[in-house]
Amino acid sequence: MSAQTPVRIAILGAGIIAQSIHIPSIHRAGLTLVAVGDLSPSRADEVAARYGIRGVTNPADIFTDPQIDAVLIATPGSHAELTIAALEAGKHVLAEKPLALNHDEVDRIERAQRDSGRVLQIGYMKMYDPLTERAASAIAQLTGIRLVRVTVSHPADAPQIQHLRITPPANDADRAEIERALHYALEQTDRAIPGVTSEFGAYFRNIIHGSVIHETSLLRGLGFHLPSEWTADVFPKLRDNEPSSLLAVGRANDVRFIISWNWLPEYPEYNEEVMVLGSNGRVVYHLAKPYVLEERSRLVVQRHDGQERQDTTYTEINETGFLRQLLAFADSIRNGSPVRANLDGVRADIDVLTAIATAAMNSPA
Repeated sequence: MSAQTPVRIAILGAGIIAQSIHIPSIHRAGLTLVAVGDLSPSRADEVAARYGIRGVTNPADIFTDPQIDAVLIATPGSHAELTIAALEAGKHVLAEKPLALNHDEVDRIERAQRDSGRVLQIGYMKMYDPLTERAASAIAQLTGIRLVRVTVSHPADAPQIQHLRITPPANDADRAEIERALHYALEQTDRAIPGVTSEFGAYFRNIIHGSVIHETSLLRGLGFHLPSEWTADVFPKLRDNEPSSLLAVGRANDVRFIISWNWLPEYPEYNEEVMVLGSNGRVVYHLAKPYVLEERSRLVVQRHDGQERQDTTYTEINETGFLRQLLAFADSIRNGSPVRANLDGVRADIDVLTAIATAAMNSPA
C-alpha cells in the first residue's frame, strides 16, 4: 500500500469513546471511515446515518467486506475473539484494551496475526501522547530514582461525559450475544485467576484490565520494566459490581512503584498523574483527560544544580494520543513501520495485572 492510498476502516462498537473520540480522530488522521458496527441496531443506524456510512450489527458483515482494509475494535471487554476473526479475514486491526485477559488468548491472537501478515496494534493511546517520549527522555536523565507513583482520580461516567450530550442507547441489543460474550469472559477470567469469585472477577475485568492497564502500559512507554511481585489492597470491600479503590506497591531493587487508583464517583473529572522522584530531579506528568478531543497533557521537569532548581513545563500541540495512535497505525499499514503497542506489551501487562489482582484478592480484609 502506497503512502497516498487511503486506508478504509470500519469501527466495531459505537459507544461513548467511539462517538466522542475515535470517529472524529479517524477523520482527522485522514483515514476513510466506511462502516460502523454495534450490537444495538438503533445505535448502529444512528451513528452510521450521522456520517453517511453503513451500519451493521453482525461483525461478519465487516470482516467479509473486501472494501474494508482495517478494523478498529472498540467493543466492551476482552477483544480477543473479534481480533482473531478480523485478522483471519485479512484485516489490519487496532484493538482497544484489554486485548486479552490471559496468555492463552494472546497465543491464539499471535498465531492469527502471524498467519495473516497484517498489522495488529493495541489501543494503548497514552504511549502515543505527544509528551510521552519527552517524559521518557527526562526520566532517563534522572539518577537515583527511588519512587515511581501513579495517582488516578476516577469518577463515575456521568461527570466525565455530560458535556458530550450523547443519546443513551436503546435496549435493543442481541441479548443472546451479550450472554455468550459474558460466558466467554468468565471462562477467560477463571483461566487467568483460577477460582476467582464473581465479584472479584468483575473487578479484574472492568477495573484492573479496563482502567489500571492504562497505568502499566504508560509506565512501560516511559521506559520502566515493572516489578513481577506486588502487594495490593482493594478498599472498601467489594459489593456487587460497584468499583472500589486499589493501592498496589511493587518493588524493583531500590525503586518502589505505587499505583493508586481511586474510585471517586462524584469527582467532577478524571485526573491522572505520574511522578518520578530521583536524586537529581523529578518528573511530573499530568495526562490528558479522556472524552475531550483536544485535551493536552502537561509535563513538569525539575532539575537540581547545587542549591539552584530549574522547573520547566512542557505542553504540546492540541493532539491527543488517540489521534497519534491512528497516525502510527496508518503508517504501519502503508510503510511497514514497527508497531510500538504490540503483543509483547500485552504479555507484560497481563503478568503485572495478574500479579496485582492475585495480591489484592489474597490481601487480608
